[in-house]
Amino acid sequence: MPFLPRRKSRGDQAEADAEQWLGEKGLRLVTRNYRCRQGEIDLVMLDHDCLTFIEVRWRQHQSHGGALASVDYHKQQRLIQAARHFLANHPAHQQRPCRFDVIGLEPDNNHSVSYQWIQNAFYSE
Repeated sequence: MPFLPRRKSRGDQAEADAEQWLGEKGLRLVTRNYRCRQGEIDLVMLDHDCLTFIEVRWRQHQSHGGALASVDYHKQQRLIQAARHFLANHPAHQQRPCRFDVIGLEPDNNHSVSYQWIQNAFYSE
């Protein structure tokens, strides 16, 4: 699997870039790469008092709908389950309002990165 390290490093860099970009927008990091049996949440951040679970997606090309379209129903359900696990294990955050955001990073025509941030991208039942 020669592409795995390169792909992982791209994903790690995209997450770091998204974290910095969101920090410039006023969000504060709670934790990154929260992992549990149910899944992984790339970034957990506070937007004022709102606990925000953020999925970061990098796409080199916009084929198949681009970065944002890659967060399908199955991925959403895994993020919801991981968020429930996070809340169950972090009682200090249980009373906060919560939301799920998706941020897509894609190269643009000027060889820089374009950010697309969807707040409240999906909801939990």
